[in-house]
Amino acid sequence: MFRHLLGLVPPQPAWFTHAPLPASSSPVTLTYLGTAGFVLSAPERTVVLDPFVTRHPLGHLLANKPLPSDPALVQRLIPRADDVLIGHAHFDHILDGPVLCQQTGARLVGSRATCMVGRAAGLPEAQLVETAGRQDIASGAWTLRGLPSVHGKALFGKIPLPGDIPAPPPWPARMRDLRHGQVLNWLVDTGGLRVLHVDSADFIRDELQGIKADLVCLCAIGRRYRPGYVREVVALTQPKWIVPCHWDTMVTPIDAPPEMLPGVDLPGFLREIEEAGVQALPVPLLGSLTLPRGPGAR
Repeated sequence: MFRHLLGLVPPQPAWFTHAPLPASSSPVTLTYLGTAGFVLSAPERTVVLDPFVTRHPLGHLLANKPLPSDPALVQRLIPRADDVLIGHAHFDHILDGPVLCQQTGARLVGSRATCMVGRAAGLPEAQLVETAGRQDIASGAWTLRGLPSVHGKALFGKIPLPGDIPAPPPWPARMRDLRHGQVLNWLVDTGGLRVLHVDSADFIRDELQGIKADLVCLCAIGRRYRPGYVREVVALTQPKWIVPCHWDTMVTPIDAPPEMLPGVDLPGFLREIEEAGVQALPVPLLGSLTLPRGPGAR
C-alpha cells in the first residue's frame, strides 16, 4: 500500500511493443540499464552512458549513508566498456561508473565533477577525460561530444542537489556528496548512427540547435517540468526514434520488477512522441534494441 501511495507502480508489458526496426548489416545494440543508463555496443566499440545498477533502499539514501557500488553486479550486467560517459554527477548517474572503469580499463568521460568522483574512487589520471563540452572526443572510430545542458527542476519544482564537486569527495560517497556539477547531454556518433542522450529533465535550446540525431534517449520526467519538452527536442534534433529513459525508480533493485517514478506518465509520454511524428521505442529494464547503421538509420 505504501508503495502505491508513493506512485511506485509497475509499468505494463504492453507498453513495450513497437513496430520492427529495419535490418542492418552493421547494427548497434542499445541496452537499457534503468534510470538514464544505456550501453551502446557494436563489435568494434562499447560506450556506456550513466551506469547505475547498484540500487540502495530509500531509507539508506534518506539516512545519508555511504553508497558503495556492487562490483559483482556491475561486472555481470556490464562486462565490457571502452568509454563511460557521465551526463552529471548525481548518484543515480555516476555511482557505478568508477568501478566499471576499474574492471574494464575504460575511460571515465565527463565534467570536472565527474573526474573528481573518479579520483575519489582511485582511478588514474590516464582513465579520466574532463570536458566542458562542445569538443569532439575520439572513441576508436566513434566520436563523442558533450553538449552543455542544465538539470531539470525535478524535485518539487527545484533542482535536487545543485552545485559542483570541486575536490574528490569521500569514497564511497553519500548521496549529498554527489552534486550534479556541469550537466552534459551526449552525442555519440557510431558512424552511420547518431545517438543523443538527454539525461535530465531540461536542456539548453541553443546547444541543441543544429544537432541532428537518428535516435534520442529522452528523460521521461522532463515533460512534466518543461512545457513543449518533446515537441521542442523533436523540432531541434529531428530524430527518427526516441527511447524513453529515467522513468523507473532508482531504489527498486535492478533484478526486481521495475516501478515507475512518482508522476511519470509513460503512456502519455509515448503518445506525445508518436504525435510529434517520431517512432517511440520503449525498452524494458535490461532490455535491448538492435539499431540499423547507415542509410537505413534515417
